[in-house]
Amino acid sequence: MQQLTAILKQYGIEPDPTTSMIMIFGIIFLTSLIIHFILHRIVLKLFERRAQGSNRLWLQIITGNKLFSRLAFMLQGMIVNLQAVLWLQKGSEAAQILTTCAQLWVMLYALMAFFSLLDIIAGLSHRFTFAAQFPLKGIFQGVKLVSAIVIGIMMISLLIGKSPAILISGLGAMAAVLMLVFKDPILGLVAGIQLSANAMLKMGDWLEMPKYGADGAVIDIGLTTVKVQNWDNTITTIPTYALVSDAFKNWSGMSASGGRRIKRCINIDTTSIRFLSDEEQEKLMQANLLKPYMAARQQEINSWNDRGDSASSTVLNQRRMTNVGTFRAYLTEYLRQHPSIRRDMTQMVRQLAPGADGLPVEVYAFTNTVAWLEYENIQCDIFDHIFAVVGEFGLRVHQTPTGSDVRAIAAVVAP
Repeated sequence: MQQLTAILKQYGIEPDPTTSMIMIFGIIFLTSLIIHFILHRIVLKLFERRAQGSNRLWLQIITGNKLFSRLAFMLQGMIVNLQAVLWLQKGSEAAQILTTCAQLWVMLYALMAFFSLLDIIAGLSHRFTFAAQFPLKGIFQGVKLVSAIVIGIMMISLLIGKSPAILISGLGAMAAVLMLVFKDPILGLVAGIQLSANAMLKMGDWLEMPKYGADGAVIDIGLTTVKVQNWDNTITTIPTYALVSDAFKNWSGMSASGGRRIKRCINIDTTSIRFLSDEEQEKLMQANLLKPYMAARQQEINSWNDRGDSASSTVLNQRRMTNVGTFRAYLTEYLRQHPSIRRDMTQMVRQLAPGADGLPVEVYAFTNTVAWLEYENIQCDIFDHIFAVVGEFGLRVHQTPTGSDVRAIAAVVAP
């Protein structure tokens, strides 16, 4: 104010304090408008036009997150604070009010600019494959929360005119309350670090967690929640800390291996299991997939029978081929030569324990693709073939009687 009064006195003007104060605030306001116009209407507009016309992703991300706009507002606050120091009398009430408002403005937009910087880093990190291994969004949200608390303490200390250390020391008595209020963010931050350190989960993984009804791809890993887009396009939200405290299944290992498992049974009616007759053996010998097996198997059986009483009329003293064993050998060779089954992974056809639903014959193999649609087509083609050829071995598929079966039996039995 003294500088303005001295300048006016050179021109023979004797302003009173109120007039000088109004003129100073007018100068500060006018300067702020000019700087705002230059920064936002000229500089930033030119930069945004250049970014829109460019195909560089980093330019589009920066402009989309308003980093320079917030930095410009912060610069305006710094200029207002500088003008208050230059034009107003140090220690005056007007100077204190204006500098306090300017400093609060600067701290607020510095915090928002820092948020924009973190958003830019998060946006650019999607271009790098290694960044997908870390839950950066949750970590950045934790950093934002801590930054907001720190800036909030500094702003409060500025308003009350006390040192931030006094407020921070007072927070010790409120630790229990803070732990209760910020329980989920704290647990989420710790869980995010554990997920990252142990490589338990990343964006795009197929996650299955029946407890929360989640079965789909991970689309977001936040500070407090993880979002899973299920295969029916619904979204399931899971607390981040639940992924550490509870069990879940991550199918990323299957995707990385390049093979997806087929593990399905066909139930054979046990009453249809028997030895093969000579005519049936000759018929099955015509199958290219069975010819090597049957020749080797018949030679082994003949060699064993020659050592015993081959002339005996009972089958208890002989070895013979069974239709279910030959069927299992056929399926084994069929899988081995199937173009969509991986040969470098486990493949077998085995019998499980028989039960009320017959004898389960299980097909265990891995496809050479992990794509869901292709996998299902391959699995269906294999079992279409199995159901079609099972009758060639004199076997029947077990099926619980239906209503039509009961009605057919009743029609025969009825007088």
